[in-house]
Parts: sequence; C-alpha cells; structure tokens
Amino acid sequence: MDLALLDDTLAAAGEPAFRARQVWRWAANGAAGYDAMTDVPAGLRDRLRSEVPFSTLELVREAHASDGTVKALFHTHDGRAVEAVLMRYRDGRRSICVSSQSGCPLTCTFCATGTMKFGRNLTAAEILDQVLHFRRIEPVDHLVFMGMGEPMMNFGNVIAAARRLPDVGITHRRTGISTVGWVPGIRRLTETDLPIRLALSLHAPEDTLRSQIMPVNERYPLAEVLAACEAHYERRRRQVFIEYVMLAGVNDGYAQAVQLAQLLDPRIYKVNLIPYNPTDSVYDGSSRNAIDAFKAALEEHGLRATVRLTRGRDIDAACGQLAAKTAAA
Repeated sequence: MDLALLDDTLAAAGEPAFRARQVWRWAANGAAGYDAMTDVPAGLRDRLRSEVPFSTLELVREAHASDGTVKALFHTHDGRAVEAVLMRYRDGRRSICVSSQSGCPLTCTFCATGTMKFGRNLTAAEILDQVLHFRRIEPVDHLVFMGMGEPMMNFGNVIAAARRLPDVGITHRRTGISTVGWVPGIRRLTETDLPIRLALSLHAPEDTLRSQIMPVNERYPLAEVLAACEAHYERRRRQVFIEYVMLAGVNDGYAQAVQLAQLLDPRIYKVNLIPYNPTDSVYDGSSRNAIDAFKAALEEHGLRATVRLTRGRDIDAACGQLAAKTAAA
C-alpha cells in the first residue's frame, strides 16, 4: 500500500487525519482488502478501492516447499520481478526474507540474483507490500532484508519500510539487514535511531579470495568493511552476524577457518555458516563433515559459530537462490 498516496487521497476527500491510521491499522493486521475495514465508511472504501491500490505489487505465483516455506513472485507496476519468502520454524517463529531491489547490480559469483538483469530500487511501499502479503496469510514476527538486491544501496526506502514493521508485529530488534559490505550504508545504519541487527556477508578471510567471490570487495576491501562494522558495534553494542557460505575446496579449509578466527574479534562477531544452495554457478557446496570441521576450528580459536538451517531449497527459495525464474524475459 502506497501510504503517501493514501494520505493524499484522504486529504483530498476532506477526511480527518485519523482515517489514514485507521486504514493502515487494518492493513498491518492482515486485512484482505478494503471491504474488511468495517469501521471505514462504505463510500470512502469505494473511493479508496478505485484510487489507492491495496497493494503496489501483483502476485504472479506462489511456491510451497515441503518444509512449509512459501516463496512469492511479484511484479511491480512497471513489470519488475520481485521475490520474497516466508519461513516457518518448529519453534513457532515466522520469518520473512524481503527484497530491496529487483535484481542486483552486484555480481556475487555464488548468488543467483546476481545473474538477473538489474531492474531498479524498490520503493518503501513495494518493500512493505511484500511483508503485508505474508501477514495476510498468518502473523509474522521476524524479518531480514536479505532477498534480492543490496539493501544498503537502497537505504532510505529500506529504513522507511522498517519503521512500519512494528505495526505489523515485527519489532526492530527482530529485524536484520544483510549487506555484502556496502560501507556507506553500514555507516548510515550506525547513525539511525533503530536497533536493527547488522549482518555482513563475508565468505572469505582475505581480500584476494573475497574479491574473486564478491567483486564488491575491490571497492570496499575487508579492512574498511570490518572497521565500519566495528564502529557500528561500538555505538550499538549489538553483535554483528557474519554470514559465510560454505564452498567446497574454495573457502572451507582448516587454515581458512583459523585465518577467519584471527580476523574477527569474538566480542563483536558471531559466525553463521551457510550450506551452499545450488544455483547455476561453478561452485559445489561443502560436505556436512567439512562444515562441522570448519565450525569446530572456529570454536577452538574462540569464535562462536552456528550452521544455518536451510529452508525452501526444493523451491529455489533458500539463501542465494532468488532469481525470479518464472518471470517473463
């Protein structure tokens, strides 16, 4: 829902200011459309239906995984493809992974989104409408900006959407932004008033290998990225999560684990090892034994690590797999 358009339409209709809050409250609580808003006058509902689309996105299709994960493919008003994912966990958590761009201008070599043609930044309304789509299915309580695109390159719209999330049921402390290391965005997040979690996609313990995997490293090398993350920690006093995708024979050796542990201050960082999810890249995923050995090596050297639970792999909804394959060319 385009909330600026909603405000303008209500103002033009001479409606009191509380009407916008009333409509937004219904939407944030999962209303299926204007017809559900029973305390909004019927004539006004008709006007809103004709002048303010209930969503800025058109749902093209949904895919449902065997583990309960749901992936939604949307089109924007100008035909841009966007994917978002709802992940259901046994402990009751309902987490959403949302996109901040259609496609991605950065070309991380393991990520399917990087193979798409970059479209554009999404508006705050288009980001929020991904969330509202899933909220209409069931209550949600966690969110990460980790879908298509680099959220720090669309910082203003990402933060504008994030400010609305508590109304939907997702607190700022249960919201995370994942970045490849876009330093200006990390610095801007540090200066905001929102206690949003920061996650850094690292994937290598030294610059040469990281530049091969993630060309953005040539623009913002490790020392600069980690300095920005450490400044964030100094101000926020919240640990930074390190995402490290496990690539067989590339970044999963014992020596690399030791190098990573020596690079990262355990007071500041916690590592999340990510099993590689198949895309059309040149990589193979590390074996479970290799992942376990890498984790053990990190912990031997004092660095906490977890292994991410993969969700939605069978519908190409897992980490690194979003590529809008069903979108029109």
